[in-house]
Amino acid sequence: MMGSSGQRRPPDATEGVRLRPGGPSAGHFLELIRTGRARTRRDLLEITGLSRSAVAARVGQLVAAGYVNESGVEAGVRGRPATLLAFDEGHGAVLAADLGATHARAAVCDLAGRTLGEVQQGLRISDGPDVVLGWLESSWRDLLASRDLAQHRIVGLGIGVPGPIDIGVGRPIRPPIMPGWHDYPLRERLEQAFGVPGFVENDANVMALGEFHSTLPSCPSLLFVKVATGIGAGMVVDGRLVRGIHGGSGDIGHVRLANPESGPLCACGARGCLAASASGGAIARRLREQGRSVESSREAVALANDRDPAAVALIREAGMQLGGVLATAVSLLNPQVLMIGGDLVEAHEHFMVSLKESLFQRTQPLATRDLQVLTSSLGDRAGVVGAARLIVEDVFSAESVDHRLAGQDGTLGSTGTAG
Repeated sequence: MMGSSGQRRPPDATEGVRLRPGGPSAGHFLELIRTGRARTRRDLLEITGLSRSAVAARVGQLVAAGYVNESGVEAGVRGRPATLLAFDEGHGAVLAADLGATHARAAVCDLAGRTLGEVQQGLRISDGPDVVLGWLESSWRDLLASRDLAQHRIVGLGIGVPGPIDIGVGRPIRPPIMPGWHDYPLRERLEQAFGVPGFVENDANVMALGEFHSTLPSCPSLLFVKVATGIGAGMVVDGRLVRGIHGGSGDIGHVRLANPESGPLCACGARGCLAASASGGAIARRLREQGRSVESSREAVALANDRDPAAVALIREAGMQLGGVLATAVSLLNPQVLMIGGDLVEAHEHFMVSLKESLFQRTQPLATRDLQVLTSSLGDRAGVVGAARLIVEDVFSAESVDHRLAGQDGTLGSTGTAG
């Protein structure tokens, strides 16, 4: 929100709260409590301007439905201490998954994104939907059964995949490294299997969301870049994902480098794409062409960290190439934080040093004056943390909560044993 001087004003606690006749609803109250903007009834009175009786009625609805706990009293205040209100993070649980090009991770998380149970597996997304989703469905069910999690009410499921997604229908759209997945009814299949709302998103987007909510919740603009078998990016601005009109934003792996006609062939069918030269998959391929026994980006990183000259040279070159492309992105978007995740980050002294050198050489000082260039804090877990957050943000949005409360009981989801 901009003031008359053009400067950004401090965020107002009521920003994002859609007012109705009669004032904010119980769902909007939950949004204020869940996001930490209101901790007591007094806060709700001050923020909304409603009467004490109206505030009491709405809070009463949320407590009765199990969305809010009354937990202790406010410390260090004058007068009568106020009862603290908190979102009940044990009110339910979510099924979260991160599917990469060569790995898969499935988890059951509470509503704060904390892991209740998790499993990972080497699995190729190119094996197709039946193999990959069969493993995922089985893994979720095993987690619920073997770790005694079936008593947790499952309120939704979320999954990140390495390709463009039509968010409206939850289907991959011509994903270059996911043969057999185009227009596959991914969301429908999982919703039918578990009987809860499903959310499907690009993997870099869910990783960006996970990093934002876990480590940088006050960051106004975060650009997250994943560099693993492929390259993708996700951006969070003012707490919301930027997806583009068809869900195709962040597809920087297919930015063409100079002289594309002479560049290597990319999985998308074009030549000269960034991912065809600077991704972990491309580096592994080039090392194999040189006679090295390397099958994955992680093996290429391990070689570089063991000081293999060819691996070091290729990873440094990849850092320079990606830094050059990101210089354009940073100049255009001017984010506060540029965060790099994925396998190649583990070769930090080779990859990140080269990336930063190229980035700062090719940008104007204004664009990078306050830019923070960081590496992922969540690592391999960023995807499942972001997928869990994706579910919570939708299932517990003001509109969703009001809809359920209008049905009187406010109940959610399944028992976790569906399918």
